[in-house]
Amino acid sequence: MSLRITLEFTEKDLERFRSMARKAMENTDEQPRDTIIESARQLLKQVDEEVGSDYIRDRLSQLQVLIDMLEDEGWGMQEVGQRRVLAALAYFNNPEDLIPDHIPGIGFLDDAIMVELLCRELSPEIDAYRDFVQYRDHEAKRRGMDPDEMNRGDFLKAREQALLSRMRRRRRLGGGRKRGKSPFSLF
Repeated sequence: MSLRITLEFTEKDLERFRSMARKAMENTDEQPRDTIIESARQLLKQVDEEVGSDYIRDRLSQLQVLIDMLEDEGWGMQEVGQRRVLAALAYFNNPEDLIPDHIPGIGFLDDAIMVELLCRELSPEIDAYRDFVQYRDHEAKRRGMDPDEMNRGDFLKAREQALLSRMRRRRRLGGGRKRGKSPFSLF
């Protein structure tokens, strides 16, 4: 049996989380990229070893996707995206949590909430990366290649080809209208 609890954050509550995220973002430049990533990895390890809550584990496991995005050479994340993801991960290197991590049962609850908020903010980047990984795995298997041989350029080219094919199909079908030329057709 599971229990669903809905938390409703006021604008003041959300501002507290935003303030903490901004503070972490400001400190991102002071920390080496590898240190930020390693701290996120350590948090994942700590949660894996110490936390029994599926809710907290599920939320914090999303950090792995952020780490993968930064380290995946095939994805080749742009600098702006890297800064956003590093800023998100830097929060978890901050010892000033709302709830100290050492409190049993709830110490990582604020971290889980922050991951949820940050992943919502980064959802365009996360969705694009997941699409890329799915494309890369499928295409590499189809072509009999090592997935590491495929990169973002291959993905973008395939997306462009799919878009062009869809446009041609729509044009052939009259853009959803009945067959035949439009009375205003120039071609």
